[in-house]
Amino acid sequence: MKKTPIADAINELLESKPIFKNRDVLRSTYVPDYLPHRDNEVDALLKILIVALRGDTPSNILIYGKTGTGKTAVTTHVGKEIEKAGSARGIPCEVIYNNCGVIDTQYRLLAELARHFGKRIPMTGWPTDQVFTEFKGAVDSKKRVVVIILDEVDKLIKKGDDVLYNLSRINSMFENAKVSLIGISNDLKFTEFLDPRVRSSLGEEELIFPPYNADQLADVLQQRADMAFQSGVIDKDVISLCAALAARENGDARRALDLLRISAELAERERVHGVQEIHVRRAQSKIEFDRVAEVIKTLPTQSKLVLYSIMVLDKAPELIRRSGRRIMSTGEVYQIYRRMCGMIDIDVLTQRRITELISELDMLGIVNAIVVNRGRYGVTKEITLDTPQDNIYHVLSDDLRLQSIMDMRPDSIQMQLG
Repeated sequence: MKKTPIADAINELLESKPIFKNRDVLRSTYVPDYLPHRDNEVDALLKILIVALRGDTPSNILIYGKTGTGKTAVTTHVGKEIEKAGSARGIPCEVIYNNCGVIDTQYRLLAELARHFGKRIPMTGWPTDQVFTEFKGAVDSKKRVVVIILDEVDKLIKKGDDVLYNLSRINSMFENAKVSLIGISNDLKFTEFLDPRVRSSLGEEELIFPPYNADQLADVLQQRADMAFQSGVIDKDVISLCAALAARENGDARRALDLLRISAELAERERVHGVQEIHVRRAQSKIEFDRVAEVIKTLPTQSKLVLYSIMVLDKAPELIRRSGRRIMSTGEVYQIYRRMCGMIDIDVLTQRRITELISELDMLGIVNAIVVNRGRYGVTKEITLDTPQDNIYHVLSDDLRLQSIMDMRPDSIQMQLG
């Protein structure tokens, strides 16, 4: 059989010396047997859940902490160990994990829980009360302790806290089973929106996970690197850099793991047998681009139009100040925004609303907006673009409503800058 260029490329890539032994251990979904620098959190959670192995009901728990602080890893790890210990001792104990970022309605959650216990529940169509009744009957069919983990629980309550109210009081409806809840959230304030009765019963115990520091992140990465890579392909300088960069991002272990994995993947594609600091820098740029792209993709059309107005103004030489930065005012952005609305036949929002949208873009880290007082001219925002134009352009150009204006320049829309 005649070889093709692709076949030759496949052979060449497969014959090159591999960097990875197991890249999956660098993903946040992998949970090792030991979690560095989380002994205190493991111990605290274990002491609360241990009563399940005596057949008693553990307290409900709320776990807080920023992204990448090990909340989910610790909770699922301890949960699995409790299940194993219960199985070895003949004590029926089940730990059920649910991601409320995906299962984000009362119906979906109850249906998923009922299915775990063998009930056939349709995706839609039943009254929620009927689904809850099916779940109750399935759980209470025998003596057991059930621990329900609700990761990103704050996403669930955006559509009401009825399901938490019902679950937190379900033990009073049982004769055999006992249920405990663990809610996990990045948001320390989400309980402010709960019914006080739900808040008190759900938060019987609270655990707060602190961010990792750079040294701790380096230990986390070294543990994973020993499992992930072939010998000699990575050194401590690379690990230290990944840890330092992630420590700036609120001590996010997920960010650190992504940096290390993507750095190695970039080196692998270059067919070099070693990960260097330059690969980490490139990985950081790629992750940042992907993050910004994902944020911009999900923006409403009006916000995208405001962002593109800022981009167009950013190209205007009149805006360059002594600092060398292009600085624009809310009024200037609004002027361009109004013209563009007319060009693509979209409703014009008020300048006050556009000011709010600019503030939202600022909070997302896409632009920088500082409130300044111009004396008798009033208060405005000084706006600068914080994201490379190319990164924004590639994402905005995918929006069909904006494509007709994506090649505009400042002079083509007759700017009248004051």
